[in-house]
Formats: sequence, C-alpha cells, structure tokens
Amino acid sequence: MSNSKPLTVIVNPTISEAEKTVKEAVSQHKTLLIVGECQVHYQGRAKSKLELGERIMIVKDDGSLLVHRSVGYEPVNWQPPGCVFHTKAKGDTLEVNAVRRKPAESVRVLFGKIYLVAALMLSDSGEFSLYSSEEDMQKAILSQPSLLEEGFKPISFEKKVKPGFVDVYGVDKGGRLVVVEIKRKTAGKEAALQLAKYIDAIRGKADREVRGILAAPSIAKDTQRVLVTLGLEFKHLDPKKCADVLHRLETKRLSEFFR
Repeated sequence: MSNSKPLTVIVNPTISEAEKTVKEAVSQHKTLLIVGECQVHYQGRAKSKLELGERIMIVKDDGSLLVHRSVGYEPVNWQPPGCVFHTKAKGDTLEVNAVRRKPAESVRVLFGKIYLVAALMLSDSGEFSLYSSEEDMQKAILSQPSLLEEGFKPISFEKKVKPGFVDVYGVDKGGRLVVVEIKRKTAGKEAALQLAKYIDAIRGKADREVRGILAAPSIAKDTQRVLVTLGLEFKHLDPKKCADVLHRLETKRLSEFFR
C-alpha cells in the first residue's frame, strides 16, 4: 500500500479501506479506479440492472462515472460529468452512487469483492486533434448535409456511374442535381477531372441541371482555374469539423442506447 500523494494504490483492500479512499478521492477531485466484482443499478428515464461480474469502475475528476467490462471499448454503464457521489459501506459491500438532478437519474455500483483501488491526481493540458478519413467525411455530410451547403439533400452515396462511384449524390435547394467528390487532403487537377467524368456520365441521363462540387480542405494552386473551365465548384470541407460531427453523433447514440 502506498499513501504518497498524488497517487494512492491499495491492493485487495478491506471495504472500510476502500470506502475511505473513495471518499477522499471524490472530495479531492482525483481520478478514481476500482477493480472488483460488482452489480450496477441505473434509475432515471428507465431502469436497468447489471448482474454480478468482475468490472472496472472509473470516476473522473469532472464527476463523470464509467463502468467497463473486461472486453469492448464502450462502458456498459455511465454517468456524464457533474455527478454528486454518495459512498458508504454496508457490511461486506461498498456502495458508490453517482447522482444527477437534471435529469434526475442515478447509477449505483455495489462492490462485494474489491481487488484494487487507485486514486490519482492527473494533469492533462494536451490539445486533442481528431482527423477524418474520406469515408468519415462522407458520413458527416450524409448526417449533416449543411456541412456542404444549406438546403442540400443527399439522395445516395457511392452511386455507380460508368467512370466509377460518386461519393455523394443529391439535390440542392433549387432542385438541381449535385454530384460531390470528396478529398481528405488538398485536391488537385486529377480530382477535378474525375468529377468532370462523373458529371458527363450523369448529364446524359438527367432531365435537369447538374452541378459538380469538389469538397476538400483546400485545392492545389492551379485547380481553381480547371474547375472554372469545366464549370465545377469547390467547397471547403474541414476534416476536423466532420470528425466533430461524427463524434457528437456517436455520443448521442451512446447516450440514447444507455438511456
């Protein structure tokens, strides 16, 4: 056992030792890690019960709580930041209750066996940079079409045409068909020429005006001139912004799944 700050680690603690460490960690806004055998009860917009199993519980210094199984990257139960924690020992059981007021909900974790408790004072000021693939950028446009332009409505993606596959196919607010070619990095002449081939293939069958949009973070030096010559357009599409859209979407889905 080590009680030196900013790290406290107890292996196979008693319930009393674990209770004291948890209360101190929560009051001091430390990151807390508990490994042991537990049950989990959720009550709020719905009710759920997770039967007994060996799991990892994490309480972060912002008041969020996560319960992880030994497999998978997603928590099986969780509470967002800002929780109030109530911890108490009941005989041979340690109860940790994370409570929110708005909306009113709680996650109650009951540990019967505890293998490890660790409390850490962590410092993290590193900036997080999230980057998207072209597939991610495509998904972002499909989920939030205004990333491309207001009024755009996707019809399909990976649409097969004679020269290949169109990344995103849709209509603009004026009812014109829109063919979108996506590039994750600076787009060059090749991308513009590829888009032009898609446009030619679709115009032969379309009964209305067709627009071609090259969507990328930037375009190469001479590409704008090529686009103008071919009657095509460039739209700035930020991979980081696309990644943020997908991240918010996944977070929303995760929240709806657990609620």
